[in-house]
Amino acid sequence: MVPEKQDRCDARVTFDLDVLRSFVTGMELGSFAKAADRLGRSTSAVSAQLKKLEDQAATPIFRKSGRGLALTEAGETMLGYARRLLELNDEAASAIHDVELEGWVRLGLQEDFGEAVLPEVLGRFARAHPKVKIEARIGRSYELAERITSGNLDIALAWDSGQALPYSRHVGDAQLRWIGPAKLIETRLREGEALPLVALEAPCLLRTVTTETLDRAGLPWRMAFSSPSLGGIWAAVAAGLGLTIRTDIGLPANVRAMAPQTLGLPALPTMALVLHQKDAELDPVAARLADILWHAAVAALPQDERLREVA
Repeated sequence: MVPEKQDRCDARVTFDLDVLRSFVTGMELGSFAKAADRLGRSTSAVSAQLKKLEDQAATPIFRKSGRGLALTEAGETMLGYARRLLELNDEAASAIHDVELEGWVRLGLQEDFGEAVLPEVLGRFARAHPKVKIEARIGRSYELAERITSGNLDIALAWDSGQALPYSRHVGDAQLRWIGPAKLIETRLREGEALPLVALEAPCLLRTVTTETLDRAGLPWRMAFSSPSLGGIWAAVAAGLGLTIRTDIGLPANVRAMAPQTLGLPALPTMALVLHQKDAELDPVAARLADILWHAAVAALPQDERLREVA
């Protein structure tokens, strides 16, 4: 091997955690100007950090897309590793400084996030704070909001159900999609045929969105199957009993998201994800778990070519 090439191969890049934090914060907030404000830096300082990150990566992280920027393939890879590095750093700092943190916290999650987010959140928190006890509850958005209002939960991650809660943070938006069986035969409905639907038992936010969307489009529908649990929904859809609507988060392998034109279906709106908390100021235990949950939820949301503003 040529010595010069050997030297280059042996040279190791050490990424700056402050730079990675600016990068991740900007991606999560959708704006590097907002990231600068959140982190107490000037926009020019954040721009310089992003330039440094690309120089260290030795490959473009951003590409032009319309009036803004989107991540390149290398940028998507960098974002995933940056999150992991920051999580480990923050977990270590928390474990050292809050080693005596004790108590218990009551956590609520919407069903979609039970498998997609909960194991990671509980694992990270338990490693850093082994003396803290967590009571977790999986439920629907309406129920979780009511439990926050009544003081029976400290924090809850849920879809925005339109209920006005005083202490909520907007996490992000996810595109709703028509969901059918994995082996769906792509054919159109016959004219006038009612679309068979699968939904959670009422009251259900997405059930309402589904029927109202079809009504506005003038398409007939029938409720083919109702279930009290999300597991029942997946089983019914996989069996071909009807279609449902959800996001891309937590889809099992036996169902799939469909393009609206597959059956001449109407386009669907996005759904806002929010993090509710019982009080304006949480105690240290709940505040730490809320921070971990917020970042895990942001990471779980599909990116889908989300444009970013450049500071």
